[in-house]
Amino acid sequence: MKKPMAGDFLIYDKTTGAYRADPEQLVRDDVEKHYWRNVVRTVIKDWRLYLMLVPMILVFLFWRYFPMYELLRCFKVDDAVKPVADQYFSGFYNFKLLLGGAGSDQMSLDFWRALRNTFLLSFYGLLFGFPMPIILALFFNEIKSNILRSAYQVMTYLPKFMSTVVMTSLVTMLVKQGSITTEMGIISRMLADIGLITEEVANAGLLNNPGFFRAIYQISGIWEGAGYDSIVYFAAIIAISPTSYEAAQIDGAGKMAQMRYVVLPAILSTIVIMLITRIGSLLSVGYEKVLLLYNTNTYVTADVVSTFSQRFGLENKLTGVASAAEMMGNLVSMLLVIGANTISRKASDVSLY
Repeated sequence: MKKPMAGDFLIYDKTTGAYRADPEQLVRDDVEKHYWRNVVRTVIKDWRLYLMLVPMILVFLFWRYFPMYELLRCFKVDDAVKPVADQYFSGFYNFKLLLGGAGSDQMSLDFWRALRNTFLLSFYGLLFGFPMPIILALFFNEIKSNILRSAYQVMTYLPKFMSTVVMTSLVTMLVKQGSITTEMGIISRMLADIGLITEEVANAGLLNNPGFFRAIYQISGIWEGAGYDSIVYFAAIIAISPTSYEAAQIDGAGKMAQMRYVVLPAILSTIVIMLITRIGSLLSVGYEKVLLLYNTNTYVTADVVSTFSQRFGLENKLTGVASAAEMMGNLVSMLLVIGANTISRKASDVSLY
């Protein structure tokens, strides 16, 4: 590699026969020389904006970074009394318990079942739930009345602003578990009347039947989040230039053709970015909703990694095993994000980084 010389950064002036410094290089040198002084000046000038960052930084410190210290429990002997620093190092023993290499067959079976359920719930959510916000955004774009569109959007956004407890309570009331009341819910009665389920299944409660848990989880998830998630896609759609629609109309394109050849290509980059982030959460099903909907009768299809960790970590005091389970799920999620981003970057030149 050629070593840079002083003349490489100078410009030869033919009129004077002397070398002078490049003006652009002088600017770069000045910026590098006074970099931190400029940073301090910027912070002082916009101190109100940086002050607004303090709460967010504190939240990330206390709820994201400081808890990482507890990940050491994955490699320590379980002891609820001693702090993590005083516990004995156990290597990968907790991981062996989960993978079935340390003689705990039942725990290993429960973990693999939870891992399978987590993947299936997330995969079905990706398969059925991911396209719904896009479809909603396309429909919102076709509504010409601003008042009607605003009303429909508010109606679809509202479920997102309900707490998980309220939402799961509504779902439970609609299907009415037999343990809560002897009456059927509206959904259970409707399914029984049209013959999709038997009276025995309806009376026992759909949430007590493992075969219906995944469907209830996905349908309630679409009802809760599809409207709110459509905001991103609708914002991308309204940014499309009207001239694109006019050109398509001149070529004889109808509404469906405009959606296919104008709207979808214009928002493709947004769809890809959202898809990559969604793939990263395939093994990150939140425990709150599952915990409020499942019971011992539906463990076979409802138990996920988060509820497995909650049950073994809090109830059985096996914090090391619970931490190891969560770490394995997070590592797989990280690999999925990296893989999806790499494939997207090579296939379509659209990626997160």
